[in-house]
This record gives sequence, C-alpha cells and structure tokens, in this order.
Amino acid sequence: MSTAATPSSSSAPTAHVRVIASPQSWVEGEAVRQLEAMARLPGMRMAVGLPDLHPGKGAPVGAAFTSEGFLYPYLVGNDIGCGMGLFDVDLPVRKAKPERWASKLDLEGPWSGDADGFLAEHDVKPAGFEAALGTVGGGNHFAEVQRVDAVHDVAVFAALGLAADRLLLLVHSGSRGLGEAILRAHVDRHAAGGLVEDSAEARTYLTRHDHAVAWGRANRALVARRMLDGIGAVGRRVLDVCHNSVTPLKVDGRKQWLHRKGAAPHDEGPVVIPGSRGALSYLVMPVGDGTGSAHSLAHGAGRKWTRTAARERIRERFTAESLTRTSFKSHVVCENKDLLFEEAPPAYKPIDRVVTDLVEAGLVRVVATLAPVLTYKTRAKVE
Repeated sequence: MSTAATPSSSSAPTAHVRVIASPQSWVEGEAVRQLEAMARLPGMRMAVGLPDLHPGKGAPVGAAFTSEGFLYPYLVGNDIGCGMGLFDVDLPVRKAKPERWASKLDLEGPWSGDADGFLAEHDVKPAGFEAALGTVGGGNHFAEVQRVDAVHDVAVFAALGLAADRLLLLVHSGSRGLGEAILRAHVDRHAAGGLVEDSAEARTYLTRHDHAVAWGRANRALVARRMLDGIGAVGRRVLDVCHNSVTPLKVDGRKQWLHRKGAAPHDEGPVVIPGSRGALSYLVMPVGDGTGSAHSLAHGAGRKWTRTAARERIRERFTAESLTRTSFKSHVVCENKDLLFEEAPPAYKPIDRVVTDLVEAGLVRVVATLAPVLTYKTRAKVE
C-alpha cells in the first residue's frame, strides 16, 4: 500500500516548523515556503530548517523532517548516502606540495583496482555502479586536503587522535548514480508521495536505501584512498557521516522516521561542517539532546545564489584562472569552467555565521577550524 498524497498549498502545516537561524543569517523566503509545504505532508511531525537552509527542487536543502506512519523518499533526494568523511593524513603540513599535487591528481574514470573486492572489504554488495566507485562526482562534491587552522577544544581534538601539525583530508561525495536510480524508480510510481511504513514498497525502498548509504560510505573511503595515493601518503578515517537519509526514530515510545536532506547528524559524535572552497571548515562536537533540531545539524555553508546566478555574477567579477587559487593560497582543481564559477566562494553563505548560529542555539561546540590546502573537484573539461 502506498500514497501519493501531496501537501495542500492553503492548509496550515500539520507539523511543528522551526528555522534555526539568527536574524544575522540570510534565509531565502522560498526555502521557508518549501519547508512549510513539506510540513503539510500526511504524517509529518516536525520540519526543521538549519542555518544553511536554501531552496531545492521542490524540497529545501539544509533541513530535517520527522514523520509518523509514512516515510518520504522524495525528502531524502537523489543522492542517498551523500556525506562527509574526515581522514587523518600521516603527513606533516610542512611537507605539503599543493602546486605539484594539483598538476597531477586525477580521480576521473573508473578505479584501476578491484572495485568488487574493495566493496567486499567494506561489507557492501556491488550495485551495478562500480565504474563510478572512487569518483567525487559533480555539484558541490569535493575532496580537500586541509591543515589545522586553530584548535579550540584540545581534549576532544587529542581524543580523536589528531595533531595540529598534520594534514587532514575531507571527502564530500555520495552514492553517485545509485541513489538517483533508486529515487527515480520511486518517483516514476509515486511522484513526491510517501510510502506507508511496513508496506512492501517501503521495505523495498529501505533495503535499497540502506545499500546506497553503505555504498556511499565505501565510495568516500575509496576517494580518500585515491587522493592519498596521489599525494604519496596514508590516512586513517576519523569520522564519516551521512547527510541524505531516512532512519527510524523513537519519540515517546512511538516510531517515527527521521529524514535528512542536506543535514548532518547530531547523534553520531563529531561532525565537520565545511565552508566553501575558499573558507574554513569547522570540526564540531554536538551538545545537548538534539530534540529541538530533529537530531540534526547544518551540513555546510548553504548556497546563497543559484547555480545560474553564480555563473552570471562570478563571470563578471573573476576570471577562471583566478578562481583556481583562494584567499588561503590554496589550489583548486576544477577544469569544468561552469562548475568552477557555480562553486565559487561568493555563491555560498558565510560559514562562520552558520556555525555561530548552531553554537548560540546550544547545538555544538567548536573543536577546531580547518583551512584548505588543495581542493579537488574535477578534471573533466566541459566548456
């Protein structure tokens, strides 16, 4: 049994709606409208916009939702399992060679190793998308070598086995085409409608969803391995969190479904919240019980401009060549000019404000700030 019920544009939201953002943060009205529209879906209990909230394709990004009786694949989106992995690199900052690395790193195309074997090591079954395993992907995905800018919580930083004089690697990627295929199969039958929990269709979706989440985690591990091989280093995974998922949740003894659409978990330990490629990233520790934020945190800075607007505005102000270096003197590998402009730092909200909003809301404390050294996007030359 399933439902393709859609929200009414005139009815009041059935769920509690909350936007966690200070008056100093700019949140586009369309994003709030989308959040309220999703709150009208049958069974919705809570709709939370984080400080990085921005409009998406029908549903906002930077949001978390809880529902009862129904789960909504549309709210998870097409990149099931997308997330962040942070790796401690066994290489001191003083040995960083970003210019040399930028000239030779290439993560395009299938990995030359045994993809099925790599998945087996991570207890993940092949999905038919192994040609993309170990690749970053497009959009806002990246692999970034970082250095420690400042340590704010020495005890937590040390407990994670980190050292201020060593490099780090942050990988943002997902399940590549796998998640998109899963969502498309759902949308072809139900559009934006939900699935009744415990129905055969819901169980089938959740099985495929969980597979994509695990595949995405393995993908980040292989992207890290390819990056580390490219710079001649080894690394250790410090954390890995998922931004796009639906998971069961107990609330007052009742089963609910927690949907995250571009939202980091509050309940899985430390999280990295990245800025743009020309800004700091924040390693934070969640605090409090997270109930007021649907157990979720911002997953990044959040877009300020659409991709079209970014291309138009950034081209008027910068050359493509100038965008391959940042104010941190870091290097950017991105041979797709459209993507280079779309992902330029001015297209994103200030990450400092996003994290400050989370701190002031009592959701996190800052452990460390991380600065970019080399950001890898793509070698694909699309003019």
